[in-house]
Amino acid sequence: MPKLNVLNINGQNVGEIELVDSIFNVEVNEHVLYEVVKNQLANKRQGTQSAKTRAEVRGGGRKPWKQKGTGRARQGSIRAVQWVGGGVAFAPKPRSYNYTLPKKVRRLAMKSALTSKVQNGEMIVLDALNIEAPKTKEFVQILKNVNAAKKALVVTAENNENVIKSAKNIEGVATATVNTINVYDILKYDSFIITTDAVKKVEEVYA
Repeated sequence: MPKLNVLNINGQNVGEIELVDSIFNVEVNEHVLYEVVKNQLANKRQGTQSAKTRAEVRGGGRKPWKQKGTGRARQGSIRAVQWVGGGVAFAPKPRSYNYTLPKKVRRLAMKSALTSKVQNGEMIVLDALNIEAPKTKEFVQILKNVNAAKKALVVTAENNENVIKSAKNIEGVATATVNTINVYDILKYDSFIITTDAVKKVEEVYA
């Protein structure tokens, strides 16, 4: 079982935590990570892009000149795709980019992402993250104390309004709960900061 030091908000080592092998020590499957990240980004797309085909552009009902005898190329409409102001060939239309992946694939990707953070030394475990009031300055100091990278994801077991509000105005820092973390966010941020309570909850969910 991989072991990590547990820090307090002052950056002091207050203990050690053993992580479950089946979640934090699996073989990292890069292809599965790629597929899940691609899926998440695709599902975020709005799919509102739209352009008009030659059938939808106004005008162009009359043939611009006769078929033969002018010396020019034959034309049937001034709204054909080669004309300025004409329609668009194979015009994009609003569509959904959503698709689903099997649950086993998503779970394997999550375990691979968590394992990669442990293996790369990017996972920081805190004994607790109790902040009495929302204070950005105090939260910045906590991040410095634990040697967090500029891009950091802070994960708590439950919603903590003080933590969320304190981190809101810090560039490159995001917060999440165990129920809302996803593979893309885990890989996106350089530091993965998680409380011991959240670690236990992750192990309950993904064991």
